[in-house]
Parts: sequence; structure tokens; C-alpha cells
Amino acid sequence: MRETRILMGMPITVDIGGARGALVDSVFDYFEQIDRRFSTYRTDSEISAINRGDVPVKDWSGEMMEVLALAERTRNETGGYFDIRRADGSLDPSGIVKGWAIRNAADIVRKAGTGDFFIEAGGDIQSCGRNASGGDWSVGIRNPFKTDEIIKVVYPRGRGVATSGTYARGQHIYNPHEPSDAMSDIVSLTVVGSDVLEADRFATAAFAMGRDGILFIEQTPGLEGYLVDINGRATPTSGFGDLCEP
Repeated sequence: MRETRILMGMPITVDIGGARGALVDSVFDYFEQIDRRFSTYRTDSEISAINRGDVPVKDWSGEMMEVLALAERTRNETGGYFDIRRADGSLDPSGIVKGWAIRNAADIVRKAGTGDFFIEAGGDIQSCGRNASGGDWSVGIRNPFKTDEIIKVVYPRGRGVATSGTYARGQHIYNPHEPSDAMSDIVSLTVVGSDVLEADRFATAAFAMGRDGILFIEQTPGLEGYLVDINGRATPTSGFGDLCEP
């Protein structure tokens, strides 16, 4: 069963092999709960209340504490290129929440006894098992200069895929070390990791590194990547090609 809904300000697609509607609904319900807790656009969300100073730390939810701990770990692992603290001191965990939520949604499906599924939120993907045709799930990487064109097809085979870029949402990613400088050297960076959370958190950080981001991905165990720069030139990591073999 495949269904797409608009939640968290983006299209979310859930494709679960042989699933009844109740399981699909439970996955979408989970994403709605995450939006209510972490959306910086909702005045009634927990993160908005925290940023207003309305909630003392002792009353922050377990989920909030988990995400903030993951964000701090990622900041340390990336030399500060991933940072959820804005210039005004407020917190914006958007760069890690999506991958974390997709990973947790995948766990909901697995715990229901289903091993064939595909979950995508805003271009970040976790898949497992086989598609309806009995083949491997595939993920297309869009041409950032012509988004109706696919330039690479990846077969993640249980891994997670995440893409960071400026071609769809404009300049929403910045280098925390040089926050006033626009990210102009690269336009797209796709990362494949052991799961979608690993792919997502490192894709955001590596994109903030500019051209050096693909070297960071190359040197980080368990990650592969594909970068497209402003001139339309692509740079893959050394093992990326293996993921494109059907």
C-alpha cells in the first residue's frame, strides 16, 4: 500500500508491502506527532515553547532530549559544521529531526512484522526488503539544474539516503563557522549511510563544508556520497558506484 500526504511542511510517502491501512495511518500519525513537537513554524510546538523560554529544562520531553543529544554528538563529530543553534541563540533541530523521525517510523513498521517498505520525507529515504515487483528499492538522484531529470539511480538495499542542497529550498543551509557567507560552491550532496539518520545528519554537515564535504564523507567509515557543484560537475566517493549496480 502506497500513500503520500503533506506533513511537516513536505510530502511524505509511505509504501508498505501488503500492509493494511491501519499501519500506514499509524506511521503518518507518528509524523504528525513529531511535527507538533519539533516544528519551529508552529507556535504550539515544544521547540517553540522552549525557544520562548516557557518550558524549563527539567520539563523537556524525552524525545527532545534525545534529539538535542544527537545534535550535540553530530556537532562534535563534524568539527562544528552541524549546529542547531541559530545566531539569535534559539534552537532549530530541523537538520536532524527528519532523518531521526524516518528511522523511528521504519522501526514502527518493522515491529508490526513487515519487512518490505519504503518511507520518504522530503527526499530522505529509508527502505527495506523488496518492492511490489519483487526487486530492490531504487532511489533517483535529481539533477539540481533540471529537477525532472534523474542523473543517478541508487540501490540502497536497507541503507538510508539523504540529500542536502539549495536547489529546492534556496539558501537554508549555512556554514556555522562563516554564517554570513552564502553556500555557493555546491548545489547538491547525497549521502548514503547505514540508516537514514546517519545519512541525514552527515549530509547536512557535509554540505555546510562546501567542496570539502565530499572528502569528509569519503573519510568517514560507513558513508558514501555524490556531490554536484555549481558548475554541474559531479564528484562521487570511491565506493558510491557500487551502490548504483542493480
